[in-house]
Amino acid sequence: MASRSASGTTKDRTKSSGRSTNSGSTNGKPGTSSKAPSEKKGKSRTKAKGSAKQPKTWESRAVVRLIEAGSTAECPECGERVKFRARHRDQQVICNVYIDGVWDRVEQYHAECYETAGSPHGEAIKK
Repeated sequence: MASRSASGTTKDRTKSSGRSTNSGSTNGKPGTSSKAPSEKKGKSRTKAKGSAKQPKTWESRAVVRLIEAGSTAECPECGERVKFRARHRDQQVICNVYIDGVWDRVEQYHAECYETAGSPHGEAIKK
């Protein structure tokens, strides 16, 4: 039920039960809460003492993939380009190389060259 105030504007009256239309809100927007993020339901963003994760030390790794069109990498073992050929399902080994836990470069080998090189960045994972 609305009534006019002395200034001529319309105001909403609350029922005698004392409930307002914006329960739990202090900013006047329905559905928003005045609780701090840490008081809301759900998982806490802070970690308990002693449960901190150790920083991951990155190591070089290798995966086997099909050679895609447009590849222009050079094989570090034989020195030839690792190139796409139509109607051939040639594979390459892509290696992410890390030095002292920091990413340094990507190396792309022919699958056969990686084996003859003695798998310098570990066993190649086939996906």
